[in-house]
Amino acid sequence: MTPTPGGAAQDARDVVVAPLDLAYRVDEALSVQARAFGLSADEVAVRRHIVLRHVTHPGARALGATLAGGELVGFVYGMPNERSQWWSSVVEPYLRREGEDDWLDDSFTVTELHVLPGYQNRGIGRRLITGLTDAADQPRSILSAIDTESPARALYRRLGYRDLARRVLFPSAPSPYAVMGAVLPLRRL
Repeated sequence: MTPTPGGAAQDARDVVVAPLDLAYRVDEALSVQARAFGLSADEVAVRRHIVLRHVTHPGARALGATLAGGELVGFVYGMPNERSQWWSSVVEPYLRREGEDDWLDDSFTVTELHVLPGYQNRGIGRRLITGLTDAADQPRSILSAIDTESPARALYRRLGYRDLARRVLFPSAPSPYAVMGAVLPLRRL
């Protein structure tokens, strides 16, 4: 059981994962991301514009994890990858160095996945990412994650993602990232 904001226990099985209108609920989603990822108000403001631009991309999709009262406790979104996208232009040299740059073609990118700390390690992130990628038209998925041995990276590996490139440096990011890829559908645990 997980504590809810009002103090009552909330079972993770009671969390509903469903399509999310990310443009409409962008501020709630970014609040989840800020709490899960430790973002400042300035970082959230920058990301708001990015998210609103991403949701207009053809094929972009989002799922939310909500409680019975509608409170958002997690979200994921992504889109078909294109080499012309900023993210692809940053990771391409790292992938090329590893002989893995073909992953930038015909892949679905998981752009963001965040779950509030009190709801982590309960299967919600797995439900979000598998739900998102199960609907992808592409045969594989790519994502980036901070290059540390974290619970998130462990989850991605259990689902079938493998490291394609490590020590990837994004402008203004304080830590290096790993780019990971998986053939779809993702493994079930």
